[in-house]
Amino acid sequence: MAEQASINRIMAPLLERCADSMLKQLQKAVSGMKGERARQLEILLDEEVVDRGRRALVLGPILPMFRPRPDAVEGVVFPAGVLPRLWKLASAREPALLPRLDRDGPQTIRIADRICLAAAAVVRDQPDAVWPESFSPPAERTRGLANLAASLDLIHLARKGLSSLDTWLKRPDGDQIAELRLMIRDSAEIVTDGAQQVLEILFSHLVDAVLILRILTQASGSAGRESFLSASELAGFVDRLIAGVIGRVERVGAFKSGADPIEPVIEDVAWCSVVLAELEATLQLQPDSPWGRSALQARVAISKRLCALLRTSEKLVDGALPLAKVQIAGGMSRKAPDLAAPFDGPDVDAARDLLRLVGAVRGPAGVFGCESERKQVVEILSQKLSRYAEEAIGSVNAGELDNPRNALELVRVAADFLVLIDEEEAARTVRRRVAAATRPKADAGNARAVA
Repeated sequence: MAEQASINRIMAPLLERCADSMLKQLQKAVSGMKGERARQLEILLDEEVVDRGRRALVLGPILPMFRPRPDAVEGVVFPAGVLPRLWKLASAREPALLPRLDRDGPQTIRIADRICLAAAAVVRDQPDAVWPESFSPPAERTRGLANLAASLDLIHLARKGLSSLDTWLKRPDGDQIAELRLMIRDSAEIVTDGAQQVLEILFSHLVDAVLILRILTQASGSAGRESFLSASELAGFVDRLIAGVIGRVERVGAFKSGADPIEPVIEDVAWCSVVLAELEATLQLQPDSPWGRSALQARVAISKRLCALLRTSEKLVDGALPLAKVQIAGGMSRKAPDLAAPFDGPDVDAARDLLRLVGAVRGPAGVFGCESERKQVVEILSQKLSRYAEEAIGSVNAGELDNPRNALELVRVAADFLVLIDEEEAARTVRRRVAAATRPKADAGNARAVA
């Protein structure tokens, strides 16, 4: 027993900090070990997994609030270290109820809600034990403790609301909208700013932050009425979305081709297009309102930046697949593919990045009013790349090159570029011609003998 207690004392703090995935890996590893200590550790791991399951059931509605939103939109976030402290103290107040959480049924939910009320009391009675001063600055900690206690007071309403969340996000009928508004009203009667608090809980469960607009307009009855929502206590959610758009506009504007990765730009443009389209559809923004002006400025800024990047993509393709002057009859010259150019390197990588953008923003470009420019660039590049490939393969087939392999690699690059801008058919044509050019030729003498 003394040895088990020693193992518990050493391992419990370590296991507390382990992610769920790590716990499962440890369980699997220990199950294959032999010896008494391995069995004791296995028991400890099993107990921790069971405890995590109970914690997830009880505090499930607010668990996403213990980590930042993946889209970086501002939300109510509690320090991750608060969660195990809160659960340990709250569960200790109702130890006899914990095994009953392992059963299914409505009684289990009532027990979970009861433990949450105990957790709210713990936050108010033992704030230093739940949220040490070292975790946050004083003002942030004070505000966070109040939000945490309020969230626990409202968690029973949020738990019911989360089961209807998908319905509210789609096309709720009158009864379903009434259910949402009743939840909001009940929240306001339980806690000051309860409507805001319960919506924060729902917001933390939305992967797409912009979907909160659908909940807001249904909850406030303000569908299509920007002026009403902007004057309500729920306006902060829209402010955060606008702030998220502005931050992404700045990142897109700061992008430097060839120096910065393109994926974040593609993600930012796509995110802004969804948010701005939803803002317009849900709130019918007025051009002269603060939200309307901010949205318009964001649209214009991204549109200008996209158009500039689209134009730059043409120049980068020219740099990646350069042309060179060749002499023709009569002392004249023309430009033809420089088939001695390198088929990889920074110029090719930079072009590939921007062409990935050209293909990826097909949908968002329409939101920003530059889809016609994008289509024009795609058409120009498709013709240019197809012509480049045709001339290069012609030179290979004519036996005019010292290094035909390099030329064919350049043609493969051209085919890759066509794929990136969604010109799949043109790319397949180019690749078929490359395959034909690399296919071993039948021996001419053998061919004549067969004839």
